[in-house]
Amino acid sequence: MDNFQNGFQNNQFNNQQPQHEYTYYPEGSKPPKKKGKVLKRLAAVAIGLVCVVAIGATSIFGYTLITGKNAFSNDDDSSKQTAAVTENTDDSTADESQPQLPSREIPTLEQLAALENALSVPEIVQKVSPSVVGVSCIMNNGTASGTGFVISEDGYIVTNYHVIDGARAISVSFSMAVEKEEFEATLIGGDAQTDIAVLKIEKDNLEAVELGKSEELIVGELAITIGNPLGSELSGTVTAGIISALNRKLTIENRDMTLIQTDASINSGNSGGPLINSYGQVIGITSAKVSTIYGEGLGFAIPIDEALPIIKDLIEHGYVKGRPIVGITGETISDIYAEYYDIPKGFIVRDLTKGGPAEFGGVKVGDIVIGIEGTLIESIEEFNEVKSGYKAGDTITISVYRDEQIVDIEITLAEDTSARDEAMKNQQNNNNDLYNDFLR
Repeated sequence: MDNFQNGFQNNQFNNQQPQHEYTYYPEGSKPPKKKGKVLKRLAAVAIGLVCVVAIGATSIFGYTLITGKNAFSNDDDSSKQTAAVTENTDDSTADESQPQLPSREIPTLEQLAALENALSVPEIVQKVSPSVVGVSCIMNNGTASGTGFVISEDGYIVTNYHVIDGARAISVSFSMAVEKEEFEATLIGGDAQTDIAVLKIEKDNLEAVELGKSEELIVGELAITIGNPLGSELSGTVTAGIISALNRKLTIENRDMTLIQTDASINSGNSGGPLINSYGQVIGITSAKVSTIYGEGLGFAIPIDEALPIIKDLIEHGYVKGRPIVGITGETISDIYAEYYDIPKGFIVRDLTKGGPAEFGGVKVGDIVIGIEGTLIESIEEFNEVKSGYKAGDTITISVYRDEQIVDIEITLAEDTSARDEAMKNQQNNNNDLYNDFLR
């Protein structure tokens, strides 16, 4: 799986999952055993006890010699003092300024974060776990893994696009099943822009998750994740925290995303799993975590309200309906590059989709795109942000820098069906692989 850029890490492994060993000590730092010192320690303890007894006996003898009193006797004065203390203790008018400890138990963080009429954490886990699956992918250069969850009784499963991106074969297994059984999964559709994919397995009467509403979330409320951190070895791992922030706008691998932030632990392999509220409802799809030495507890999830229309289109059409495509692959020009070559900022066209809108309109490889619909842009991200405001079939004007001149080109946006086409291509390749295996 790819690593997230700009300090974000996705949860894909491109190589075979390693076998993990656990210890309380870092490797090589475990204190060595010391031999031959047991008798010395026992002797030291014995000498210490003798010294304590001797000092005590000397103190008692000295007290008796000086005061003429028995150190162990209870005289009348001491008895009176004891009685006085007893009376003061029993007196209801005793000093009330002393702090009184609360009689109730101090609530846990999970209890404080849970909303009214919430389920307990074990109840939430019991409710959602049967719907959580591990996702395993065979890639050209190894394997990858992630998490997903069932959204329909007839076998539709949601996960992250980056979990299955480039997979030659996909299988899923239920995280909490007593007997691990793998099911072959078909990629119904995926959307790289929102990092969402839908799989399908041939199995009925599945337990689907209950969906909540991410728009109703409150910062500080309980958040739970269930997933497979580090792969199937730790399948069904439950972590808990709170909703740390809402509407976090982040750019991940050239994707502009609006995400939920949580401090519930998210690690490699959790990608595509459910983010759950205190009622056992899925309110997000865990997607990324910050990978940095400067901070921890920074996980992010796709809000379920934004994901649902994407999921619906992927199931019904195999791609997101109406999403416009220009058909350009480009690279943002850095400040240093622009200054060195004395060219404007924007992005340089590296490749064109054959027969796509940009090629048909007259855009050429090597052009520098500097504007769209009269808006100057300095990066691919800015270009895509403006483009997303239009729909397939709209005609727009893009400005390119070519041969030291600015040229305006009109193009008609097409509908982006690349996700469906890729899914069909992958399925055809899988069928070919199965056929070839049969021939062998």
